[in-house]
Amino acid sequence: MSAIAAQDRPPATSSRRALAPNLIGGTWVEGRGDASRDIFNPADTAELLAPVREAAPDQVTEACAAAARAFPGWRATPAPDRAHVLFRFRERLERSFEDVARGIVRENGKLLREARAELRRGIDVVDFACGIPSQMMGQALSDVSRDVDCLTFREPMGVVVGIPPFNFPALIPLWMMSVAVACGNTFLLKPAEKAPLTGTGLAEMFADAGLPPGVVGVVQGGREVSERLIADPHVQAVSFVGTSAVAGSAYRIAAAHGKRVQAHGGAKNHLLVLPDADLGRILPEMIGSCFGSAGQRCLAVSVLVVVGDRARQHAVVDAFLRAAGELTPGDGLDEAATLCPVVNPEALERIRAAIERGVGEGARLRLDGRSRAAPQRPRGCFLGATVLDDVTPEMFVGREEIFGPVVSVMRAPDLDAAITMANRSRYGNTACLFTQSGASARIFRERIQAGMLGINVAVPAPMGFFPFGGWKDSIYGYHNTQGADAVAFYTRKKVITDRWPGAEAPEGGWL
Repeated sequence: MSAIAAQDRPPATSSRRALAPNLIGGTWVEGRGDASRDIFNPADTAELLAPVREAAPDQVTEACAAAARAFPGWRATPAPDRAHVLFRFRERLERSFEDVARGIVRENGKLLREARAELRRGIDVVDFACGIPSQMMGQALSDVSRDVDCLTFREPMGVVVGIPPFNFPALIPLWMMSVAVACGNTFLLKPAEKAPLTGTGLAEMFADAGLPPGVVGVVQGGREVSERLIADPHVQAVSFVGTSAVAGSAYRIAAAHGKRVQAHGGAKNHLLVLPDADLGRILPEMIGSCFGSAGQRCLAVSVLVVVGDRARQHAVVDAFLRAAGELTPGDGLDEAATLCPVVNPEALERIRAAIERGVGEGARLRLDGRSRAAPQRPRGCFLGATVLDDVTPEMFVGREEIFGPVVSVMRAPDLDAAITMANRSRYGNTACLFTQSGASARIFRERIQAGMLGINVAVPAPMGFFPFGGWKDSIYGYHNTQGADAVAFYTRKKVITDRWPGAEAPEGGWL
């Protein structure tokens, strides 16, 4: 067991604050549910950030009802006026940028520069939502038949729910709530139970930007609260991000209750390095993709596929090992740190067990980060960069998401074998290729089975006006998030075909 397992933690050094609250009908209230949890700083589990108590079942029901009561008025608010609220929200985000970023670090653990990048990407989505008057425009065609016109409108769904994960506590709530509300829906956020504070703060900031009471709400909780939200009859649509197992469960529950749902799941992202790739140039990108945010990203590369003869394979792997070994674990607010902690002691133990299983299945442990620590933070959830070599797609570490600073190295003689290897994964979130060959890039683009591709880009995260979503077990549901896909998800079309007696065109037309 880890020295920082839950039962071994010393008393928290910080004073207990008020419970992370729920926002119901415009009023902040404490949860009355049976379950509660303490949120600790991942870099120092002696630092208590906040105790959190879940919402009680009747509070979840009331939150949904309050959002339903607020919907007619918000739906009737003109789109330009809704956009004005989004602009004010964006201004508040910019003014509070550094405070929010530092809060992400303390709650999630990631490096400050990573937190700033996350928040900036979240604001990009708010920028997109500010243009909602043009994004929601319908289509029209006169004289689809003689004297008959046809047009479409987009209308909001109603009450929608967002259930984000812990690893992007600002970005994902922003990409959910900003577009949903801009489209005229009312929105309930169920923050990640491992990192609920940032999302709660963003919802408060959004409400204070001029939203009527009930348009945005917050309910704290875990699985039972999520399932109660999904099943509530007032809720029309659910957006979820998490593991594939939970995403599948959320999808099935939502579908059983006739709800629209987008549920993003896990990933096992492959990065293919061809022999012609410029190793000196791509190495920093490879390290950043594999170990940024301690590998706790759905776009993180967790399988490095080196392609070519044995000499080239060895050169790539040896350079990768040297660079990974130089990463320094530390507090995200420490400028000297280059590798952040994982989110909590339970995650640390789970990742250690995965490494042990990989070794047991025959993988070669080339870089063992289990003994790495941050001397200044002895009770932090730190794990050094870890690299397992000679991994096969059948091994646990070659097929399952580990969600930590662990990379599995696979070797392939050529591009065809590498693509076949990557496509064996049941996941299809992202895949990346490094090459100087346009022909190889085109083959990769056409044959790889993933939703977001990077060619000479190791973190192919789409900008806020492009769709975000994977394939296969990385997504449940039809709609992606972000951009026009998000508008499509949070609205439904109404098609009108009309003819007006007395307005018929004369014989030969109007001219």
